[in-house]
Amino acid sequence: MHAVILHGTMSTPDNNWFPWLKSKLEAKNIEVFVPTLPTPENQSKESWCNALNNQAPIFGEDTLLIGHSCGANHVLHVLESMDKAVAYAGLIGCVTEETGVKDIDKLNDTFIHHDFDWKKIRRNAKHFTILHGDDDPYVPLAQPLALSRNLNVPLTILPKGGHLNAEAGYTTFDFLYEDITKHL
Repeated sequence: MHAVILHGTMSTPDNNWFPWLKSKLEAKNIEVFVPTLPTPENQSKESWCNALNNQAPIFGEDTLLIGHSCGANHVLHVLESMDKAVAYAGLIGCVTEETGVKDIDKLNDTFIHHDFDWKKIRRNAKHFTILHGDDDPYVPLAQPLALSRNLNVPLTILPKGGHLNAEAGYTTFDFLYEDITKHL
């Protein structure tokens, strides 16, 4: 089994809860990849696909695919491009539309201006988890609510979670880890 953790816009593999989750999953003998995705320079869906292809394995039925913010959006693009289902897709603080933060929206442009094939995405993960902070300062609650409807999976709202990043105190993420291990 292996896991791929995708960071978001203006982030790195060493931010937030990513190193902690990598360590926890490796302790369960899961091979973990946390690719460095180009941001902010050269950020685009195409450049992230190239980086992902160069730094992570081919995705399959033993893959845990976890993304944060724009990285969660990229998980949707990956699932849409696949022909077989991964074991788990974790969408954390997922941005799916413009946020109203002009600089961020410009960086996320190629990710968010896309008509997803929701049926294909639903088919390409055996389990979905959608987590969102009730007071996320970047991604309005309407976005994960729509995501939940489109995927036909429940949305878990974490009180005072912010953007579920280090800024909101998320350098560890027990809730996510426990959810992942339930589905191994």
